[in-house]
Amino acid sequence: MLETDRMSTNYAYGDNKRDDAANFDIFKQNWYMLRNKCDRLRGQSTWQWNNGSAPNSDLSADISCLHQSQKAYGMNTWFGGHRNGQTGIGNPNTRDINTYKTAVYWIQRQINSNPANLSNDIRFWVDVRPI
Repeated sequence: MLETDRMSTNYAYGDNKRDDAANFDIFKQNWYMLRNKCDRLRGQSTWQWNNGSAPNSDLSADISCLHQSQKAYGMNTWFGGHRNGQTGIGNPNTRDINTYKTAVYWIQRQINSNPANLSNDIRFWVDVRPI
C-alpha cells in the first residue's frame, strides 16, 4: 500500500472520508468500489458506507474483495477508481492517476528485483500526494 507506513488498517476511520469516498481495508479501497464489485458487500447503498469496515478484520476477505474489483474493472480502470473513486473509473488516465500507477509499479519492480525482498525488512516507497 502506498498510503500507510506499515501496511495496516491503522489509519483514520474511512480515511477521514465518508459515503462512496470512504476508504477501508489494508488496500484502502473506497466504498464505491467495494459495494459495486465485492460479493460480500455488493448491492449496498452509498449510505451504508460504514459496512466497508468489515474487511478490516478479515485479511482473506479483504484480498478477495481486492481481486474481485481488479478483475471486474481491469487494472487500468481499477487504478483510476482506487486513486480517484467513481470519477477515476470514468477517466482513469489523468496525470495524477498515471503518477500514482507509476509509483506502485516502481515499488513492485523493486520488490521483484531480488527474491530476498519478498521476506526481508527492506521497504520501498514513493512520496505520492494523498487526495
